[in-house]
Amino acid sequence: MNPDTEQQDLAEPYLGGLLASLGLDVHYSRAEKDTLFFREETGREVPVLDFVGGYGSTILGHSNPEIVGYAKELLDQGVPVHAQFSKHPYANELAQKINAVIRREFATTESYSAIFANSGAEAVEIAMKHAEFDRVARLTELAGEIDGNIERARAAVAAGAGVDGSGSYGRLATASGVSFGAAMEEVIAAVRAANAPRLAAAPVFLAPEGSFHGKLVGSVQLTHNAGFRSPFSALAAQCRFVPVHEPDALAKTIESVRRTVFDLAVDDGAVRVVEREVPAVAAFVLEPVQGEAGIRVFDRRTAEHVRRTCEAAGIPIVVDEVQSGMGRTGAFFAASHVGLQGDYFTLAKSLGGGVAKAAVTLVRASRYRREFELVHSSTFAKDAFSTSVAIRTVELLEADGGRAYQLAAERGSRLADMLRKLQQEFGTVVKEVRGKGLMLGLEFHDQSDSSSEVIAEQARAGLLGYLLSGYLLRVHALRVLPTASAVNTLRLEPSVHLTNAEIARLEAGLRGLLTVLRDQDGAALLQAGPAGASAA
Repeated sequence: MNPDTEQQDLAEPYLGGLLASLGLDVHYSRAEKDTLFFREETGREVPVLDFVGGYGSTILGHSNPEIVGYAKELLDQGVPVHAQFSKHPYANELAQKINAVIRREFATTESYSAIFANSGAEAVEIAMKHAEFDRVARLTELAGEIDGNIERARAAVAAGAGVDGSGSYGRLATASGVSFGAAMEEVIAAVRAANAPRLAAAPVFLAPEGSFHGKLVGSVQLTHNAGFRSPFSALAAQCRFVPVHEPDALAKTIESVRRTVFDLAVDDGAVRVVEREVPAVAAFVLEPVQGEAGIRVFDRRTAEHVRRTCEAAGIPIVVDEVQSGMGRTGAFFAASHVGLQGDYFTLAKSLGGGVAKAAVTLVRASRYRREFELVHSSTFAKDAFSTSVAIRTVELLEADGGRAYQLAAERGSRLADMLRKLQQEFGTVVKEVRGKGLMLGLEFHDQSDSSSEVIAEQARAGLLGYLLSGYLLRVHALRVLPTASAVNTLRLEPSVHLTNAEIARLEAGLRGLLTVLRDQDGAALLQAGPAGASAA
């Protein structure tokens, strides 16, 4: 092999260069609880306090000993990963355990079927696919009913009934060009011609403004950030983004995509043209806590309004709990805080206990289409290793009467109190503290007009949050990152093992950072030095 080729950085080289420019190009070699470790050139191991937590994947901490020990047992037993198209009793056990949580947190008796996946974005796409599968089935049923009604109308006309030219006949004439008083077969042909494109039209998905649901072909269309979505907009079903906190916005959006098809009805000896609603919207997809939008929490009033509006329109709700679920907000499902029971739930990230790649899509029994299982599959999903690890994770969260949820609420409250104290102290720098439990966001005022050229330039480029992260890492040995679509907001998603001493460490580091911003000291943000220098 060419020696020059061996030295090339071929693994996402552009991203590697960006990390280097921001001071974030650190190779971590070990992890435990809320600490990541890297080694300096001298070989000295340096601890870094991690508040990123795998973007919500480590609610039980890095390398949780009980999860790791169990994973080792499974591997030592030779548990099969590749035993597709066979019986998977552990998958059913996991589904049963999660259903027990759903029944408790949402006071429901309805069961949810489980479809397994490998990542959060895939779990979201499963929900999208199933919702569309269900919509297409309803369209097929509707088309069959119209065909039956056409035959009844044809028979009625043959028996002497006339065609009523009132009501929706005029709209059919406008849509198809059929004239008033046309023969029955012409009317039938017009109905079929007008209906064909309406029945075949692509579905629409709805999501709140600021939403993030992944970056795969389908899920990226539900992601509000145009930078992620627009280059791929031609590849998948489109999404309408709704300002859900505006009272009439959701209803107006639903009305804007509303469409009907024509049908024939026999009534009082006459055939009338009528219109029937087409299921145009496949689903409304939302996060109860919008992570990438800057940690924004759905309130109960908005959640209830969304539920009522979607229910009235026959639109299923997909509750994306990939980042907010698994106890992070003080309950297994963040949506349970606002009483929002989804027709679908998606789980991933912490479902794997910080060790395995596991995800699941849960579908309400009243909406589940069992035939979907024959048109969707995944090689690695539902394997014995990841699913068994997920079972153990749920068991640990549920242990001792849900002690982990209590810890998430208590630790999160203490962390939020510290952040709000800093907000009071640095009000000219800190705009807002948001979140719930151990899913918190610290938003800075816009620095685009900073007197520091360094700060202003990075702010205008949308990179200030990452520059601040680099400073915290180098100078204070703290790992904190901004949210992808709200880069002035730093996210904090530690584990339930977070200690008071670690909160104090974060406070000291943030105070140093806020002082630099208040003083508009851009040079300090570029300060070099080994991470951990002030960690002690």
